[in-house]
Amino acid sequence: MEIWRLPVSASQRGKLISAGYTTLSSLSSISSSDLARELKVSESEALDILKVASHSHSGGSEMSSGNCSIFEGAQNAWDMLHEEESLVHITTSSADLDNILGGGIHCKEVTEIGGVPGIGKTQLGIQIAVNVQIPHDFGGLGGKAIYIDTEGSFMVERALQIAEACIEDMSEYNRFLRKDFQACEIRMQPKDILGNIFYFRICSYTEQIALINYLDKFISEHKDVKVVVVDSVTFHFRQDFDDMALRTRVLSGMALKLMKLAKKFSLAVVLLNQVTTKLSEGSFQLALALGDSWSHTCTNRIVLYWNGNERYAYIDKSPSLRSASAAYSVTPRGIRNSSSSCKRIKMM
Repeated sequence: MEIWRLPVSASQRGKLISAGYTTLSSLSSISSSDLARELKVSESEALDILKVASHSHSGGSEMSSGNCSIFEGAQNAWDMLHEEESLVHITTSSADLDNILGGGIHCKEVTEIGGVPGIGKTQLGIQIAVNVQIPHDFGGLGGKAIYIDTEGSFMVERALQIAEACIEDMSEYNRFLRKDFQACEIRMQPKDILGNIFYFRICSYTEQIALINYLDKFISEHKDVKVVVVDSVTFHFRQDFDDMALRTRVLSGMALKLMKLAKKFSLAVVLLNQVTTKLSEGSFQLALALGDSWSHTCTNRIVLYWNGNERYAYIDKSPSLRSASAAYSVTPRGIRNSSSSCKRIKMM
């Protein structure tokens, strides 16, 4: 059972989530005095919360059924390979970028995309939220998108431009098909694409945690959601936290929840990240925010960077993709191949 369903006051639930307690099992081994100290409440209030949590936990069969589902969920490697090969990727609208990604953004995985301001992170996030809606007849998923905006950087006018360009691209593809095959009818309009992006504006890390805990229920009711974009996952956690150990625990719990969502609903999770400075070998270098421990929570990590006047994407970490880089451009129509013919180099 999730903490947000616990029958306590809204302020108590908020304090629990802020302290990193997202499930009843996370409260099972803590004392009332320790909980009171972490929540900054009286020990009697903490004891009441633990009693309610204990009663809610023991009143259901969630724990036993959860263990049962784990053991019943065994799968052989051949079936896993067949599943992976049958998954459709979300195109980035850059063939070169799709190529190094093995076809595009992977479903059932969490992909982190980070880089300096102005490199095109939000542009890429909006592009993915639009492209996930490309119909099956055109090689897409025909899904919907959730866009979680923590910085206020989502631009609906930009999303409209990219949506219009996407439909134009499908029309061009249709004209190409008409030469030899029966063309597919395009029924989508730009307003339909915008209507299929569920937008959430987040103003604090507690709201961010609460929303991610709520996504399981929301996606269960909107099963055609095929991508969740968080722009950016970093913002509130860099500003509002002084206790680094607590921040690591909260972030780990949030990452685990997102991984479970990706697997459960066969969708892609895209986390946009900022950069920070890191002291290495006596000099400061740019690195993705949230530290080394966070880098292990995502399946794939893509670093966006400048090489002269050219934008590049580099696969920094992936269990299935080799390290490689590709140039891309941010155009009025969205993300596209780089128009430059300069030699591509790997980021060191």
